[in-house]
Amino acid sequence: TYNEPLITSEWAVAVFKEARAHGLKTGFVSNGNGTPEVLEYLRPWIDFYKVDLKSFDDRHYRQLGGRIQPILDTIRRLYEMGVWLEIVTLVIPGFNDSDDELTRLAEFLAAISSDIPWHVTAFHKDYKMTDPEDTSAETLLRAADIGAKAGLRYVYPGNLPGQVGERENTRCPSCKKTLIKRHGYLVRAYRLTPDGRCPDCGTAIPGRWAATFDGQITAHPFLPGSTRRPNLVSIISN
Repeated sequence: TYNEPLITSEWAVAVFKEARAHGLKTGFVSNGNGTPEVLEYLRPWIDFYKVDLKSFDDRHYRQLGGRIQPILDTIRRLYEMGVWLEIVTLVIPGFNDSDDELTRLAEFLAAISSDIPWHVTAFHKDYKMTDPEDTSAETLLRAADIGAKAGLRYVYPGNLPGQVGERENTRCPSCKKTLIKRHGYLVRAYRLTPDGRCPDCGTAIPGRWAATFDGQITAHPFLPGSTRRPNLVSIISN
């Protein structure tokens, strides 16, 4: 769905330097197939790194033209470097959705840190890829349960807004109060303190938090299948 930023790392760093100069946060969403050298090169200029861990079976990675071990090494290395790390796995029926594979993947992450967020997202048919069937919400919830059982504290079934109950939200692992309420990409409530703590029990929530939340909070989220009138802005100057 998008290009791999590691193949244009020099260009990315040039953009990130400009972004930092203007007070913006920067990050990579990547397949994670990076050398130690490129990760060190990126390190001063990124605030977060999200690795797309496509499977926990080397045979599956070889089907896709790669190997799993470099990806696992990158995940460990990023965590040891102190880069804020999140993982996303597209759960595909018949490919990587078995309880065994999901369990091994989740246990690998939990062994590094139980605080690594794991996003499990749904496959859907598109263009020439007309099979397998779309991933169900039930499958995502099963994957999320497996992640929680493995010890991960922040597992998010994603890209099916409104179909996974409260699992889109961030809850305090101590008192279980809801801290961030989401609907898809929209934040509907945000209760973290400026230093990233639960306001009810004081537990520190790992992440990269701003002192004040200036994002979009809405009581009327965008719903799949609905339309929203765009605000048209002219980009052609006279």
